[in-house]
Formats: sequence, C-alpha cells, structure tokens
Amino acid sequence: MGQFDAQVVIVGAGPVGLTAALRLEGFGISALVLEQEQVLPEDLRASTFHPPTLDMLAQYDVADELIAQGLRCDHWQIRNHDTGERAVFDLSYLKGETDHPFRLQCEQFRLCRILEARLAKARHVETRMGAKVVRIEQDEASVRVFYESNGTEQVVTARYVIAADGARSTVRGLMGWELEGKTYPETTILAITPFAFDEHLEGLSNVNYCWTDGGTFSLLKLKEFWRCSLYPRGDETIEDALDPASIETKLQGIVPRDVPYDVLEIRPYRVHMRIAPDYRKGRVILAGDAAHINSPSGGMGMNGGVHDAFNLTDKLNRILNGADDSLLDLYTRQRRPVAEQEILAQADRNRGRMQERDAERRKVMMAEMQAMLADPVQHKAYVMRSSMIDGLRKADAIL
Repeated sequence: MGQFDAQVVIVGAGPVGLTAALRLEGFGISALVLEQEQVLPEDLRASTFHPPTLDMLAQYDVADELIAQGLRCDHWQIRNHDTGERAVFDLSYLKGETDHPFRLQCEQFRLCRILEARLAKARHVETRMGAKVVRIEQDEASVRVFYESNGTEQVVTARYVIAADGARSTVRGLMGWELEGKTYPETTILAITPFAFDEHLEGLSNVNYCWTDGGTFSLLKLKEFWRCSLYPRGDETIEDALDPASIETKLQGIVPRDVPYDVLEIRPYRVHMRIAPDYRKGRVILAGDAAHINSPSGGMGMNGGVHDAFNLTDKLNRILNGADDSLLDLYTRQRRPVAEQEILAQADRNRGRMQERDAERRKVMMAEMQAMLADPVQHKAYVMRSSMIDGLRKADAIL
C-alpha cells in the first residue's frame, strides 16, 4: 500500500461502521476502524431489523445468528387503546419479494457483538478502541486521520474515510457539514419493563403504535422485555415526566395493576428530521446517522445506515479496483433521495399520525387505514414501502 496504513479508515464501530468493515474484509480491502469508546456499548437504541436488511446480512451468514437472538414480528399495528380498534399490517404480503418476510425485533448491540466477533478473525480489518478522532486532513491522493489514544496523538493515512460515527458525528463536525432540517418539539421517554403486555391486551402485535385519550404511546416487544415509548402529558415538564411516579402512572394507564411495574431503565431522547446536503466531501464520506437522522417511528434509521454501508462499500470496492471515484457521487445520488423521501418523510408521516389528538380525525384515519388494508394490492404496496424494499429498488434505479 506504500504510504497508506489502510485503504479505508472507518470512524465509528456501531452497526453501520462494523457492517462496512465486514464488507471490506470480504472484498479483501484493508480497513482500520476507529472507535472512541473503550468497549462497544450495550445501550437501548434501535431494535427493529427490516426484511431487506436481513437479506443483506444473510450474505455474510449473519442473519440467522441475529434472528436466533431476536423475536420475529410477522405483523405490526396501529391501534386505538381506548376502543380496541386496530389496523394490522401483515408482512406475509412480502413473500416472494424477500427471503425474510418479517421484521426482527432485536437490540442493535447484538448485531454489533456478532460483527465484532467476526472481525476479530479478520485478515484485512483492524479495530482500535479508545481512539478519538481530533483532526482530518486530505489532499488529492490521500486522507490523514489524527486521533488520540491513551493520551497520545497518532495519525493514520488512507485513501478514503467512512464517517459512521452517529448522530453527533465528530467527523461531520470537523469537516464543517451542517445537517439541514428540524427537531421535533416533543421528547420521547423510553421505559423498559418485563411486564407481559400481550397477556393482557387482546390482539397485540410485537410492534404497536397506540392512540389513547389525549395522548399516544408505543409498545415494542423484545425477547426479554417490552420497550414502552411514553410522552409528557399536558403541561408536564420533562423532569416531571421522567419521575418514576409519572412513569408508573402512564404504565398503569396502559394496563392497570395492583402492584407497581418493574421498570428496568428510563431514558429520554429528542427526535430529529435532519440530513446532510451532500454525503461526500473529497475523500470523506458520510453514512448512517452521520448523514441523516430521523424519527424512530417505523424503525428505519439504523436499517437505512446498514443500507448506506452496503451501497458505499460496493462503490469503494469498484474504485479501489480501478473505477473512477466519481462513483462516490453516485452514492449520494442514490442514497440521499431515499433517506430524504423514503426514510425521513415516511418517519415524519408516522410521527404526525401518532401525534394526532383529535378523536374524530383519529376515527377517519383508522377507517382509511382499515379500508386500505382490506385491499390486497394496496396492503402489499404499503408494506413494501414501510419495509424499505421500495426505497432500495428506487435507489438501485438511479444512475
């Protein structure tokens, strides 16, 4: 490689960065992963894997291992908690379009663990933990990444850098990128409990987006617990809403019990709808949340990042084998419109629907959804789009 320490430096060892690393390893391309954390976190972030993501991971014998650790979701629903009315979206309509006609409910850190174990045996990829990127310089032939590790500054030289370091991307900031878009006014409060909601609420799916009188919540089932997304009520402050007593009141409103709920974790987060104007600046390329961040409603953010990684590494493989690096501009042309029109816009619609508070408008929306789902053609078209299959096909058609 001459003056290069690696052909590609990947910043960030989350699902996007590690997926990119696994792909490059498969291509025989040398890569160095820099992660500022000392160990991979096991926090509760994304937990939904869509069918095409599982199809991609299956190419590397990762999907089956992940599926074994998760929970299959054959349908999901939007429901009125007070009336019991619901619109159930059946993913079996995807049979013949994907090898995995279902969602998988599984914490993203489990994917990271699997990828980390695979890369521990890699011949072409090295991962350096505790490596905080502090500066990036590039010219026409190379890019130099300066990082701090154990109190000392080090530098590596590569041909390209993939910035997969998340919503608060250090690389994006160093390169002067600004995300365009907005931050939603509400704060979501994630509460984790082992309580079996499905044993008390008739007809519940493993993924449920619920209206209730004057508010909304969601229930997502994982193997060992349920993720409950709750919201402040009325004039309740964030601090008040995070109080265990407030969490208890909201959970009791979902299923009343004579004993308190066992709440394992409470975590607030703000929701954004933002995207970079371009995914490439010279030899530095954005992927995943570093490039686009969206409402988690519909579970498309992490999946879109994995799709970015597959698209980008395909192009880097071709470039490093002689193709012109204008292919990286095609990466932006293919992936950015999908993020903007399919991921951000769809997540925004999902969020808007669940934020509807007017009871009459909710009735109309429920009737419209139920009518749409009664038509097999419309039903399939909807789940093709919400499962991200349509967006990928649209991206592939862009030249």
